[in-house]
Amino acid sequence: MSHAPASDSLPGPAPVVARTVLVTGGARSGKSLYAEGLVSAAQRERIYVATCTPFDDEMRQRIDRHRDQRGEGWRTIEEPRDLAGVIAAESTAQSAILVDCLTLWLSNLIFAEADPEAETARLAEALRAAPGPVVLVTNEVGSGIVPDNALARRFRDEQGRLNRRIAELADVAVLVAAGLPLVLKPSHLQPEISL
Repeated sequence: MSHAPASDSLPGPAPVVARTVLVTGGARSGKSLYAEGLVSAAQRERIYVATCTPFDDEMRQRIDRHRDQRGEGWRTIEEPRDLAGVIAAESTAQSAILVDCLTLWLSNLIFAEADPEAETARLAEALRAAPGPVVLVTNEVGSGIVPDNALARRFRDEQGRLNRRIAELADVAVLVAAGLPLVLKPSHLQPEISL
């Protein structure tokens, strides 16, 4: 006879109240769906900030699928470059903002010949000042081969720096792989590792 408590009676980690959440992962990993679920579960006004510029039919269809997936109850703001301005203007204690995604935002900045480092600093300041929670979706792009051209290498490097900067200030960072969320931060939700 076992004296171990039933697994459903074991205490789990205490819930984390987060103002800034970074959700990262690869293509089609489930990161957007996971982020949408976080914002949908909040009892707040839901604001979706789309950074994508629909440049062809496939991208327009993708946007339509995402909109259908979210369903009703979301206010959508399309802003390809001024994320700091949108967050400053729209974040309230009664709202939750979902930014999808930082990767397309960075692409837009690079193609507009803007300064990604300066814009990331503006974004970081807006996130720190936001009265309501903000969930940001991004992509892990540096896990593959070294790109064969200077622009692609610059993008990969800028994306890595952007992700690190936002993860550093985020209360919670989650990597979604194969549809499974892996909490990277805060570290108390991860097992302690010792050697």
